[in-house]
Amino acid sequence: MERWLSSVPREGVLLCLNPAVLRPGCVCRFPAAVPEGAGETPAGPAALLHFYSWKGIAGCCAKTTIAPLDRVKILLQAHNHHYKHLGVFSTLRAVPKKEGYLGLYKGNGAMMIRIFPYGAIQFMAFDQYKKVIKKQLGISGHIHQLMAGSMAGITAVICTYPLDMVRVRLAFQVKGEHKYMGIIHAFKMIYTKEGGFPGFYRGLTPTVVGMAPYAGFSFFTFGTLKSIGLAQAPNLLGRPSLDNPDVLVLKTHVNLLCGGIAGAIAQTISYPLDVTRRRMQLGAVLPDSDKCLTMVQTLKYVYQQHGIRRGLYRGLSLNYIRCIPSQAVAFTTYELMKQFLHLN
Repeated sequence: MERWLSSVPREGVLLCLNPAVLRPGCVCRFPAAVPEGAGETPAGPAALLHFYSWKGIAGCCAKTTIAPLDRVKILLQAHNHHYKHLGVFSTLRAVPKKEGYLGLYKGNGAMMIRIFPYGAIQFMAFDQYKKVIKKQLGISGHIHQLMAGSMAGITAVICTYPLDMVRVRLAFQVKGEHKYMGIIHAFKMIYTKEGGFPGFYRGLTPTVVGMAPYAGFSFFTFGTLKSIGLAQAPNLLGRPSLDNPDVLVLKTHVNLLCGGIAGAIAQTISYPLDVTRRRMQLGAVLPDSDKCLTMVQTLKYVYQQHGIRRGLYRGLSLNYIRCIPSQAVAFTTYELMKQFLHLN
């Protein structure tokens, strides 16, 4: 038992960062908590290929499951004129009627492409930042995870931001008013019409600012809940790891619960910046784009025009709703792929 408990801080479990976010979606691409052994990146080309393949497949399944919720959230956050008078569930019903059921999946293709590089960069960066922080600064424990998680999330978001920009532009379009014909066409249009390469990074400032509390609090909250749970009730909440019986890890349903709580807290703290990012990303597509040129200007404008509940936090309930199906699908796929690839 002592060996089990002593391994708790070392067994850091990675959290999903949405940036979109990222996500920073939401943020998921991957499960909010990756089961045992996932915190250490395997060595060797073949092992790395398997490692990122099953994580990418899990992320794709999870994001496809919640794609309708993601699209509705984007429509509500930026007050699309076709749906701005509707609520969450009314919009979920209205989109299929106006655009067909495939309308719920607009922009999902760009998200599928983004998942693999996002996850690979995030996981590798997290491992490297952990080593650097521990070696150079001598910091360990929860603060160690907080700093490494924030820095890894920011790195992954910056590297894959253009794909998130394209995804948002495609998702905001309504049938009959298409400006972009697809992913490649959207890339070409943004590059030629919006100032070249910098045009793909509209809204990066609120994204990076929001990633620090989102990613950091996600890792910190989950790590804290895991440590407390295994320390206070190891028999009730924990079980021996499948690949190392000497290590105690959280049971799957407890992992899901802790990951959900961590994600909900992080989303609530950083959500106004997510709304700001979406409005800045949409740029010239919005009629009031001249009022949303900087982060501070956009925050003030949204607050003055729509208030807190219907402005800065519009669509937040979708983030809470999407956590459950996203994590359930991601963890199920994760376990199946581990068995299929004999990774246990």
